[in-house]
Amino acid sequence: MIKKYPKWRNFLLRKLARREAAIDYLHITLEEYQADGDTSFFLKEIQTVVEAQGGTAAIAKRAAMSPETLSKILSSEEAPHLDTFATILKALGCRLSIEPLKAEDCSPDRADVDTSVTPIKDTKPEIALATDNK
Repeated sequence: MIKKYPKWRNFLLRKLARREAAIDYLHITLEEYQADGDTSFFLKEIQTVVEAQGGTAAIAKRAAMSPETLSKILSSEEAPHLDTFATILKALGCRLSIEPLKAEDCSPDRADVDTSVTPIKDTKPEIALATDNK
């Protein structure tokens, strides 16, 4: 007898239906985005969490936007405005917070880190998701 395994996406959606798993996934996705800057991939992964957490219509309602607007934002090649991103995260039960970099991440000896000064629009600060709603 051949055992049928669930498709990866179905498995992932079931796993991400749990709030804690979804937040962990968002943390990892954000870390990957900070490393590679792939906005399209980042937004697709947020879309996966949205789908697992009730779907576009439910999350859009919590974010006080239309499902079409949320879908358009998450299918874009461009990063959403910070306030829009914060609204989506709030609808998912989390928020943005700023965390200091570790000393070794700030060292000019790190070859993989660009320590040059760049214009603010190109800067990707260390941002973390916080789950407390204080």
